[in-house]
Amino acid sequence: MDYKRILTVQDISCVGQCSLTVALPILSASGAETCILPSAVLSTHTAGFKGFTCRDLTEDIPAIAAHWKKEGIDFDAVYTGYLASEQQILLVKELFSLGAKGCKRIVDPAMADGGKLYPAFDEKFAATMATLVGEADYALPNVTEACFLTHTPYRETLTKDYVKELVDKLHALGVHTVVLTGIGYREDTTGVVVDGDAGFYHYEHRRIPRNSHGTGDVYASAFTGALMRGFSAEEAAKIAADFTVLCIENTPASHWYGVEFEPLLKDYIQMLQPS
Repeated sequence: MDYKRILTVQDISCVGQCSLTVALPILSASGAETCILPSAVLSTHTAGFKGFTCRDLTEDIPAIAAHWKKEGIDFDAVYTGYLASEQQILLVKELFSLGAKGCKRIVDPAMADGGKLYPAFDEKFAATMATLVGEADYALPNVTEACFLTHTPYRETLTKDYVKELVDKLHALGVHTVVLTGIGYREDTTGVVVDGDAGFYHYEHRRIPRNSHGTGDVYASAFTGALMRGFSAEEAAKIAADFTVLCIENTPASHWYGVEFEPLLKDYIQMLQPS
């Protein structure tokens, strides 16, 4: 197995099982060297906690990137998660230049859910994020994010024609492979659609009727790890979905601020073994 080097750019929520505290262990479990570039440091994530602290690290990003260039450090994949501002999005675009030959650019446009943008963001931010998605080899939006990226009215009830419209509009931005999450056509199912070189693929699985913070980060990290292990986008999407469902199923309702993914990393490693 090739030893890959992945750079992931997102915030550190010191407590909360999301962003880098999820991405680093999952990507490491996939067998890749995982390098990080924190966009901000928060005492906790922002969902449910009160009085959290936050230090923005935007001003540090150019100097870090310049040092890497001077040292000749490059990456086999650059994977972005939550970015706090339009300026950070523009800086991440420059980081794509640190990719080695064949570097995979993977963008999780973490900015919205449930038909609404996160409170810190507006439509101008979404428009800037759309330009980053347009430079990605793989983009992993949920339905809400896809709607804001493509100026499409949000629907809670999905149809195949509506999903196909979203996918086509995402491709029109420039992204090569679309990985659209939260796709189910019945109340008891959800799933993921992948549209890339192999054509249109839909993996459907059981929907667990509970909201769990950080599952998008679990999914995107598990997908990236599997992709860099040599799995196709379709295979990686299935592995990531199965692992995310497993994490939700094995997390008690009392654990409200994230999912207990750590005891299940062994299962993720097993999923990555050749069949």
